[in-house]
Amino acid sequence: MDTLIYIISKLVGALVRPESWLIIGMGLALLALLLRRLQLAGFVLGLTFCATLLVAIFPLGELLLQPLEARYPANPTLEQVDGIIVLGGGEDPAKSVFWGQTQLREGAERYTAALELARRFPQAQVLFAGGKGQLRDLAGGGTSEGSVAQAFFSAQGLAPGRLLLEQESRNTSENASHSFVLAQPKVGQTWVLVTSAFHMPRAMYAFTQAGWPGLVAYPVDYRSGKFVDGIGWDLADNLRVLNTALKEYVGLLVYGGWRRDALPGQAGSE
Repeated sequence: MDTLIYIISKLVGALVRPESWLIIGMGLALLALLLRRLQLAGFVLGLTFCATLLVAIFPLGELLLQPLEARYPANPTLEQVDGIIVLGGGEDPAKSVFWGQTQLREGAERYTAALELARRFPQAQVLFAGGKGQLRDLAGGGTSEGSVAQAFFSAQGLAPGRLLLEQESRNTSENASHSFVLAQPKVGQTWVLVTSAFHMPRAMYAFTQAGWPGLVAYPVDYRSGKFVDGIGWDLADNLRVLNTALKEYVGLLVYGGWRRDALPGQAGSE
């Protein structure tokens, strides 16, 4: 049942991507032309063109991401840390295997921030949560995010005994539940959750629901900025950021944590 839900979530995720709707719009316009419905074809094509132009010029995704990224404060004050949880997503497993070298991508701050925290708090455990999150991996094979993380942290000198690897999860909810079973956090301990700022509300909701006590959000990898600074011409980047924003809002809706009062808070947050 979990696998079926996982497959459905991936398909729904592909459907809500804005470029999917742009392609659907062009397909509908082509179909209308073939049926000689010229007015309908012109309307759909014009609508698709205007939507594409709007996305190309304005950073609409950043507007959507900013409330998510502002939910938890950057650089929270930390006095005692028993464990550091870093969520996968900043690595490229396939290219890491292809080139025989750890390849990080957008979101690499998850790794670098976790490493910096590990050096600040040398007694803290580091728990990496990330398995295989692609539909093609259901058939077996593929490289887990955890294997890339193990290579990275080992190369950076992290003692093997400090690293806990959770490599079976496929989404944020499984990150939380599987990591809880692996780490067995105790009441009174402080665990720091490191992930991208836009993903933090969903991650904190999932980890809290899984029963994690004493969890502190440590957001990194901010994607939004001043709106006027993003106005220009960058269809590819604006589409990418808009995709990220829509995915997070859909994820929060599915997880049940879309309401602000449903999200766990922490000292210093808004």
